[in-house]
Amino acid sequence: MSNVAQFGLMLLAAAFEVGGDALIRRGITGGGLFFVILGFVVLGSYGVLVNLSGLDFTRMIGAYIGWFTLVSMLFGRFFFGDRGSTATWIGVSLVLLGSLVIQLGTHKEHKSEASPGPVAQVDVRN
Repeated sequence: MSNVAQFGLMLLAAAFEVGGDALIRRGITGGGLFFVILGFVVLGSYGVLVNLSGLDFTRMIGAYIGWFTLVSMLFGRFFFGDRGSTATWIGVSLVLLGSLVIQLGTHKEHKSEASPGPVAQVDVRN
């Protein structure tokens, strides 16, 4: 999958995660059970979307966190009227930069010759 497609998928997944949470919040604060159930469905769908990226799990989650953070801030601003402070936006920028490093950076695969079994084993050999 191309980087552009991964970015789009991550943004869509983040919109589903944040949107699902917003629906649940609306249901809990007076919208009723329908919004809570709809929020569960939308929130659960994010997990399917984010896993379509083709990245290994740790890289996927590391890359995704930045997009989630950005979308969360935008949802808060435009749907709930929240205003992030300058310090918050600087922090969001740092998280997004870290996410881009994880997503776009070169990753050297290092796999242990031993099978990890039910408990992960740490290979300290270089």
